[in-house]
Amino acid sequence: MSVAQTTPPATKPPAWPLGLAGVALVIVGSFLSWSYDSSILGDLSINFYPGSLQILAIILAVLALVLLLTEKGPLAGRLGKWLDATLGLRALGIMLTVYMVLVLVAITLESDGLINVNPGGYVSLVGAVLVLVSSRLLPLRQLHDLSRAKLPSWFEILSIALLMAAVLFGAAFALGLTDAWSFVLCLTFIAGVIAVMFRTGAMSWFGHVGQRHKKVLTLAAFAVAFFFPFTQNGSDANMSIATQVLIFAATAMGLNIVVGLAGLLDLGYIAFLGSGAYVAAMLSESAFATIDWHPPFLAVVLIGACVAATLGLIIGSPTLRVSGDYLAIVTLGFGEIFRLAMLNLDGINGPLLTNGPNGIPGIPELQVGGFNFGDEHTVLGLELGRFANYYFLLLILIAFVILVFARLNDSRIGRGWIAIREDEKAAEAMGVNVFGLKLLAFAIGAFLAGLAGTIKAHQDVAVSPDQYIFLESAFLLAAIVLGGMGTIAGVLLGATILKLLPEKLRFFSEYRLLLFGLLLVLMMRFRPEGLVASRRRQLEFHEEDEELAVAIESELVEEAK
Repeated sequence: MSVAQTTPPATKPPAWPLGLAGVALVIVGSFLSWSYDSSILGDLSINFYPGSLQILAIILAVLALVLLLTEKGPLAGRLGKWLDATLGLRALGIMLTVYMVLVLVAITLESDGLINVNPGGYVSLVGAVLVLVSSRLLPLRQLHDLSRAKLPSWFEILSIALLMAAVLFGAAFALGLTDAWSFVLCLTFIAGVIAVMFRTGAMSWFGHVGQRHKKVLTLAAFAVAFFFPFTQNGSDANMSIATQVLIFAATAMGLNIVVGLAGLLDLGYIAFLGSGAYVAAMLSESAFATIDWHPPFLAVVLIGACVAATLGLIIGSPTLRVSGDYLAIVTLGFGEIFRLAMLNLDGINGPLLTNGPNGIPGIPELQVGGFNFGDEHTVLGLELGRFANYYFLLLILIAFVILVFARLNDSRIGRGWIAIREDEKAAEAMGVNVFGLKLLAFAIGAFLAGLAGTIKAHQDVAVSPDQYIFLESAFLLAAIVLGGMGTIAGVLLGATILKLLPEKLRFFSEYRLLLFGLLLVLMMRFRPEGLVASRRRQLEFHEEDEELAVAIESELVEEAK
C-alpha cells in the first residue's frame, strides 16, 4: 500500500515536461552510436540500429513515459488513483542513471579510454539525469490501497501468464549473455524494473493476485521452468548452470524446514547432501566404486535418502536438547567430521569405502528403463543435451520437495515447528513435543538433501570430499536468509541468486566472499526479513509499524477463514 502526505505539495511547473524531455533524450540517444569500438558490449557503434543494451535503455525510457502519463496525462484517470507513479519514477530515475553511468564505465574500461564513448551515450545519460531530476520535483499523493483493487479473473490470470512469460524471456536473455559487463548491465536493468514494480505497488498487487490464484501461479511457474531448456538452443554451458541451481535449491528447501520452520541453526547441512552423493557413487557401476552391488536407481535414491535421514537422527538425538549457538557449533562439527571421515575411509586409515581424497570418479550416466540421461534428444526440432535431461529430473525433485514443504507447513506438525521457532519454552508449556518435532525436522531435512545428493553424484560424474566443505553449508544458509526464511518462493530466489551470480561473474571470483558479505550486510540493513518474506517474519522485523501489523493481521484472519 502506498502512503503519501495527506496534503501534497503543488507540482513544480518544470517537473513533468522535464521528465518528458528526459525520456525523449534517452530514446534519441539510444538510436545513436554509444561506442566507437564495435567489438564490445554487443556492438553499440551503429547509428539508427540499437544494440541489445540500447534496447534495454529504450524499455526503461518507455516505462518512465508510462509513469509520467500516469502522474499527469491520459492514464491518470484510472491508474493514477492506484499506482504510486511518483515513487516508481524516482526509483526508475535512479536505476536509469546508474545504468547509463555503468555503460560509460564499461565502454571506458573495455576499450581503454573515455574517448571511445560516442555522443549517443552522453545524450542518453543526460536524458536519464533529467528523468531523475523530474522525479524528485514531482509531489507524493494519497492513493487507494492496491490490495482492494480487483479485476476480472481472466485479466488477473492473463497478468500472471504475461509476468511468467517475461520471467522466461528475461532468464533466457540474461543467461545467453557471455560478456561480463553486458550481464552486469542486464542485472541492473532487471533490478530497475523490479524496484519500479515494488515502489509503484504493482508487485503488491501481483502478490494479492497470486494469493487469489495460487494454483494458476504454481502451474505457470512450473511451465516457465519446463520450457526454459527449449530457449537455450542446446547450450550445455547454460544448462549445466541451471542444473547446479536446481540441486542447490532442492537442498536449500530441505534446510528451510530445519531453519525456516523449526528455527534450528544447522551449519553442517552439506554433509547430508554429501552422504546421498557418496551412497549413489559407491553403489554405481563406476570402476572405482567400492561396493560390488548395483541396485536400480530408484532403490539407490531411497537408500541414499534413508542413510542421510539416519545420519540426521544420529546427530540430532544427542544434540537437539541444546539450541542456538551451541547447536550451531555442534552441527558445524558434524559437517567437518563428515568431510574428514570421507577423507579417511580409504583402506589405509579405515575401511575402503570412499577412496579418500581421490573420491569416486567415472560415475556412469543415469539410466532409467531404456532412457539414458547422457544421450542427446531432439524434441520438436530442438536439441536437448545431457544437462537438459538432468534438469527435467531435478525439476520433478523440486516439485516433490515443494509439495512436502507446503504440506508440512500447513499441517499440525508445521504449526508445532513454528511454535518452537517463536518460543520453545512456551511451546513446551502448551504440550508441544519439542524434542520429537525437532528431531523430525532434522530427519526430514536430511532425507530431502539425500535425495538431491543421489542425483548430484551422477550429474557431476564424480564425488570427492572437497565438494562438501563448510562454505557450502554457509551458502545454503545464506540462500534462506537472503530469500526469506520459511517461504518457498524466497528460498528458490535466494538459491538462484547465490548460485547463478558466481557462475556468470567469474571475473569477480577473487572477490566472491567480499561481495557475498556485502550483499548480506545490505540485506540485513534494508530488508532483514528477506526478499520474499513470510507475513509472520515481516511483522517480526517491523514491530513498530502499526499499519503493517493491522494489514497482516487482517490477511492472517482471512487465510484462517
